[in-house]
Amino acid sequence: MLGGKKVILGVTGSIAAYKAADIAGQLVRHGAGVHVVMTRAAREFVSPLTLEAISGNRVHTEMFAERSGAMVHLDLGRQADLLIVAPATANLIGKVAAGLADDLLTTLVLAFRSPVLFCPAMNPAMYANPVVQRNVAALRAAGYHFCGPEAGRVACGEEGPGRLAAVEAILDRAAGLLRGADDLKGIGVLVTAGPTREPLDPVRYLTNHSSGRMGYAVARAARDRGARVILVSGPTALRAPDGVSLVSVTTAAQMFTAVSRHLPESEVLIMAAAVADYRPATAAPEKIKKGDRPLTLELVPNEDILAYAGRSKKPGQVVIGFAAETGDPGERALDKARRKGADLVVGNDVTRPDAGFDVETNAVVFAFPDGQLLRLPKMDKYEVAWRLLDEVLRIRDGGAGA
Repeated sequence: MLGGKKVILGVTGSIAAYKAADIAGQLVRHGAGVHVVMTRAAREFVSPLTLEAISGNRVHTEMFAERSGAMVHLDLGRQADLLIVAPATANLIGKVAAGLADDLLTTLVLAFRSPVLFCPAMNPAMYANPVVQRNVAALRAAGYHFCGPEAGRVACGEEGPGRLAAVEAILDRAAGLLRGADDLKGIGVLVTAGPTREPLDPVRYLTNHSSGRMGYAVARAARDRGARVILVSGPTALRAPDGVSLVSVTTAAQMFTAVSRHLPESEVLIMAAAVADYRPATAAPEKIKKGDRPLTLELVPNEDILAYAGRSKKPGQVVIGFAAETGDPGERALDKARRKGADLVVGNDVTRPDAGFDVETNAVVFAFPDGQLLRLPKMDKYEVAWRLLDEVLRIRDGGAGA
């Protein structure tokens, strides 16, 4: 999604300005054309020559220094698909929120017609200041986008939200904004992802091979299309997508509680988690010791979250399930959609090495309760998620599939 795009990278006077070199480099590696605009304060932290060498383009620093009569802020803005300000200081955010344009970067932001992504970086107390929060809220309300900040230790030694977002998170948001859809704006989307763990004793548990990649891709795609996303996730090694509200759970019972709590406020539920069907009848309070005789476990069924959602959904709500199968998933996914009251069930064969657990791609079938089966070719899980959200919109509009 970055290939062939033109991106402006605005750099302001934060200690995190040195990370702009990595951001510019990653954008170039992904095929984007990058032009850098720096404030005077930014040049105290990183040399324009460094960013010029990385981007392969002249770095812009002054409004009128380039050529007589040039309107640099307009020329750059007309050519670019996206403007990223990283790092974005409290000063820059405040000036833009007030409509002030006293240098090249602020003038460019105000004249820019494509998406603008602010990536704040500052002292935690400064970021928490009500004035800064008011400015951030005003820019969000005006249609500007934000990535971060992250919580952690900052250069001054303090702890809290204020660190520049990770480079991969910034690129992820940039790619989503360049996709260009905003058709889920204001819609609440509840997504489940990852495995659940059912404890046997304080050391062991029952689980499955789910990595959470498919559910996290759905959460990212919904966010990129403007939705308000709540992600209920079992234990994974994945970073939560920026801009998504994360609810971390471990067991199927905890996931059921989280879904039942957030379902009433959501227009769409997408159950991509691999939820354990059974749990041990009792969990041993101490580690089960190895013996010479076979060990028998009594398992009891967990609450069926998808069936609960199918029974509980209100008019207009859309409920989507997933079916991880061993073999052709079409008929089983279709049966699941009908039995559980889902509007659509996404089936896939987890025995395929290119479409099972813990891989970047998937090959799925969309099963609709009216009997339609729509088979998609192998594609990136984010692309699968995007196509799934297309179907969500069709269902909301009264359609029955592609």
